[in-house]
Amino acid sequence: MINIAKKVNSLGFLKNPKQTKVVVAMSGGVDSSTVAGLMKKEGYNVIGITLKLYDDAKSSKKSKQCCAGQDILDAKRVSQQLNINHKILYYQKKFKKDVIDSFVDSYLGGETPIPCVKCNQTVKFRDLYDYAQELNADALVTGHYVNRIQKNGNAEMYRAADLTRDQSYFLFATTQEQLNFLRFPLGAMHKGETRQVASELNLNVADKPDSQDICFVPNGNYASVINKYRPESFKEGDILDIQGKIIGKHEGIINFTIGQRKGIKISNQEPLYVVDIIAKENKVIVGRKEDLFVKKIYLKDINLLSDLENYQNDLFIKVRSTGKLIKAKILMNKTGGEVELYEDETGISPGQACVFYSKNELGDKVLGGGWITRTLNKYLSP
Repeated sequence: MINIAKKVNSLGFLKNPKQTKVVVAMSGGVDSSTVAGLMKKEGYNVIGITLKLYDDAKSSKKSKQCCAGQDILDAKRVSQQLNINHKILYYQKKFKKDVIDSFVDSYLGGETPIPCVKCNQTVKFRDLYDYAQELNADALVTGHYVNRIQKNGNAEMYRAADLTRDQSYFLFATTQEQLNFLRFPLGAMHKGETRQVASELNLNVADKPDSQDICFVPNGNYASVINKYRPESFKEGDILDIQGKIIGKHEGIINFTIGQRKGIKISNQEPLYVVDIIAKENKVIVGRKEDLFVKKIYLKDINLLSDLENYQNDLFIKVRSTGKLIKAKILMNKTGGEVELYEDETGISPGQACVFYSKNELGDKVLGGGWITRTLNKYLSP
């Protein structure tokens, strides 16, 4: 008998693509549509899944929100064009509870939330992950720009080749089990290449603009969302300087975030920035830019993809999706962790994510991350 060596397919499985069932998360945008097209072209058994996450009666073709009504139609049309099975999962209740309510509560607590992380953490990489498992899929494939490298039986996450599109910051809460099941075909591609592939596949979304707004926040107007769900939260309060002197009034702390300069509406010789928000007292504290420099960050709900002890001499953090990698030291404790910054950074707010990285010959590896509960800056230091 002749032994025929099995060949690993492009997703890392020892079987023919047509025998490999993949669920593709299709938002209706060019990225996820391109991924679906690539999987179909390579011969995989593809099932496209689109999530309806919120009621969107006012969304239109000109909307720059993701997961809007037009997006669902686009996802269905792409699926029909590719001749793949397509399903819509109605997750509005899940999304309202896990993402929108969390977003509102976070703002009312004086924090600056990141709903896209919560969305990935819950309805996408928890609920959609579970559904893909129920379908006996071999993998859940998405259009995220992040690299996944298989090593020693487990997958590792790295920043994307196109750092201007890298989404690893939003995926820090991905568990090891989920990462082993996930695939990210666009991680090694640049956005221009993705659109080129979409054009070659003749997808009608090849030139579709990227989503820019948070899906349930029309035109980036956060206050309108808070007003919709908690209209009673717009309470007038005091604006104080760092000496505790009242220098103005505000119309609700939800209109402010740490590091904010515009919209304070107080004249001063030097520009004023929001340096703290005391939600329980309904107060906003303002100061100079130098009062914002952060020395230490405190974290909760940390998710680790690697043992930090192996990387203590080469640790970096990122505190905003478009921010730089900052050299830091991380100490774990019973309640979470403490991060000591070795470089200056401003505008770090509770509610944001702090993501851990380490550099090696393969790129910038994601080690995990946590949620920021408080910071120590020049104003807040003991």
